[in-house]
Amino acid sequence: MASTYLLMAAGWAHSNLWGDMQRILNLIDGKLVPGESGEWIDSIEPATSKAHAQIAASNKADVDCAVDAASNAFNQWSHTPAARRSELLLKLAHEIDDHCERLASVEAIDQGQTITFARTVDIPRAAANLRFFATAILHDTDHVYHTDAPAVGSGASMTYVKHVPRGVAGCISPWNLPLYLFTWKIAPALAAGCTVVAKPSELSPATACELGKLAIDVGFPAGVLNIIHGYGKDAGEPIISHPSVPSISFTGGTATGARIASVAGPMFKRMSLELGGKNPFLIFEDADVDKAIDTATRAAFTNQGEICLCGSRIYAHESIFEKVVRGIAERAHTYAPGDPLDHKTRMGALISADHRAKIERIVDSAHALGGKIHCGGARPNNLPERVRDGFFYQPTVITGLVSDCDVEQEEIFGPVVSITPFATEDEAIALANGTKYGLASVVFTENINRAHRVADLLHAGIAWINCWMVRDLRTPFGGMKASGIGREGGIEALRFFTEARSTTVAFS
Repeated sequence: MASTYLLMAAGWAHSNLWGDMQRILNLIDGKLVPGESGEWIDSIEPATSKAHAQIAASNKADVDCAVDAASNAFNQWSHTPAARRSELLLKLAHEIDDHCERLASVEAIDQGQTITFARTVDIPRAAANLRFFATAILHDTDHVYHTDAPAVGSGASMTYVKHVPRGVAGCISPWNLPLYLFTWKIAPALAAGCTVVAKPSELSPATACELGKLAIDVGFPAGVLNIIHGYGKDAGEPIISHPSVPSISFTGGTATGARIASVAGPMFKRMSLELGGKNPFLIFEDADVDKAIDTATRAAFTNQGEICLCGSRIYAHESIFEKVVRGIAERAHTYAPGDPLDHKTRMGALISADHRAKIERIVDSAHALGGKIHCGGARPNNLPERVRDGFFYQPTVITGLVSDCDVEQEEIFGPVVSITPFATEDEAIALANGTKYGLASVVFTENINRAHRVADLLHAGIAWINCWMVRDLRTPFGGMKASGIGREGGIEALRFFTEARSTTVAFS
């Protein structure tokens, strides 16, 4: 069942990219090894529904070996000069750049995203993550406090604060932006001086495996970066519950985040949980409507809607509502699903058959609730032969839903967007805040006072004004309410993996 394709002059297909049924191995203590059980999980190419690789089915024994390796490597790595840690991370970023086309092809095959998205967003951002944290640690500062007032039993004193690495970090990343989000976690942990036991999603583990090989090539010491593959219950939970893993960084669904918190909380582990989103996109009557429509369409359907930041709830002022609905429905047709390996394709395949079935149930529910489907709402019927059996779904626009229905309240994580009118600013804010989630939000208006006023009133960790998914890596990233706890990005990420330690020297 090898995954083989004809290499086309256009450069969008590949020829047996990994060879016959590539096996995705664990990286433990600097070596690529199969799982202790000897069992394997088929890795399915979303665009064809066929197995293209096998994944090591790891378990607690594999995790124990990885944690032992990470623990043994920690003392040396945590005392490795920042300049050397930076050098290795920069070398790894350079390798990603050098292998961008190959990694993009692997990502498109393994995850279903378009190769254009992979080569312009997913893979370059992975390298950027590594570079950011590699250089951030060269410019970090510690604080010194001088006290001239005598303390009890002493004279003047000086206290200095150091941020010291916490130990082994457990990093669990999701399937939707595989290499991008994998590096988003391991880069700050490694830069801060922690060693890592990481688990990518079993649905899209291939580029994490490739990154592990590159880490060996550039000279990361054995045990510093360990990568475990397998199911969450077998390989993820042993990382969460291991007593020698004091820090857990997780991105994924809110239900899984709650489970992690229930296990790690009583163990007093530090947790960063980046969870689900049901993000509102507000378009006021004084907005640049054409720009808002273009941006809202992109926010709804980029990467098949499989981004936690996607704007899945659009609220448009009643005076422009019909224009917004018509405009987004028309533009949705430019996201026609197709072969992810074709550079012209703007929408690839959904991650799995189960995920597509979930989206179909949601759209069916919306229809049953009286929602009007303006476009999409079904599987495409004109796919190329190679991907005819893949997990595709048409971009879908729905109106006519009430705000408290499940379709409006729960994360869909697919190419489905609802559009609802509002009459007043207060109503728009109430609708936007009317879910349990609070990750991201978008406000489109040309009134600068309204822009800041509304953004300040939205219950979201991220607010964009007249734009979407514009990211400065120095800024904190994360949500409120059921969208998670903690922040990633910038100095927040480095601080997460360290402890602040105060040392006071008294002068006689």
